[in-house]
Amino acid sequence: LSQNMVVDRIFSGIQPTGTPHLGNYLGAIQNWVNLQEKCNSVLYSIMDMHSLTMPKEPAVLRQNILDTTAAVLACGIDPKKCFLFRQSLVPEHAELAWILGCLTNVPRLLRLPQWKMKRASQNSEGTVGLLTYPVLQAADILLYKSTRVPVGEDQVLHLELAQDIAQHFNKKYGEFFPVPKAILSTTKKIKSLRDPSVKMSKSDPQKLATVNIADSPDEIVLKFRKAVTDFTSEVTYDPAARPGVSNLVSIHAAVTGLSIKELLHQASGLDTAHYKMVVAESVIQKFAPIRNEIKKLQEDKSYLIKVLEDGAEKAKELAAPIYLEIRRLVGF
Repeated sequence: LSQNMVVDRIFSGIQPTGTPHLGNYLGAIQNWVNLQEKCNSVLYSIMDMHSLTMPKEPAVLRQNILDTTAAVLACGIDPKKCFLFRQSLVPEHAELAWILGCLTNVPRLLRLPQWKMKRASQNSEGTVGLLTYPVLQAADILLYKSTRVPVGEDQVLHLELAQDIAQHFNKKYGEFFPVPKAILSTTKKIKSLRDPSVKMSKSDPQKLATVNIADSPDEIVLKFRKAVTDFTSEVTYDPAARPGVSNLVSIHAAVTGLSIKELLHQASGLDTAHYKMVVAESVIQKFAPIRNEIKKLQEDKSYLIKVLEDGAEKAKELAAPIYLEIRRLVGF
């Protein structure tokens, strides 16, 4: 393979926050499973280095890494079809981030919305890691000369930064990195069940707001029964005027694979209280086999560790010659 042959390669990562929630699954993981079937060079990383940008207890982080790994495997990620690995096991990620950080200007990072938002939650102090993690993200992607990156809407600006850094590097050192393109998720953003104006999130203080994919059927029923809707009992889809009900319809469409039009047709004559139970039931059915598989995998810790280590070996083999060439280009 000559230096300039561009291989179609997909890279994406997930932060180890334990078992993913419904929004993670529908927005990202489901897409990952489809992409590993379509592309023959796919890397998925458990982003443990990124998770240090917010304070973590070491024992909790270690457990979260294993739980996230069990969950993505249970959802259908197949280590024979992709490289699934732990980011910190491939030190070139951090080394490349340093080189790329030296090509990135500070004002650009200060403008990113995640910095402003998360800094507020750290009492406005904000660490260097919190400021520069988008550069590490660029390194994650570029280290493998990835060409396509599945991203949610909230990460588009970070991918644009990676694109700019790649072009900047190419200008300075000669054509080297392909400029990665976004693969945008087609699933509508899944909203909190308690406040449909914000997205579903792991860190939501309201326990009933977020459905985790390992929740029991009873927990799922309770969360949907308590989901915030409005005072109209008919089921319609109008995200601006009726965000709560529309969120339920979006979830229903995403877990069943049916169109919104088709589901509204099925729901005609149902009031929202009954419809909530229909959606809960479809979520329970979707996640029952996944939940069982997560439990099985969580009991086999050594298997999970081995998957991540084997994946890291393969990722290193891919990264090593690329990183060696980068070192040579920059003059190391």
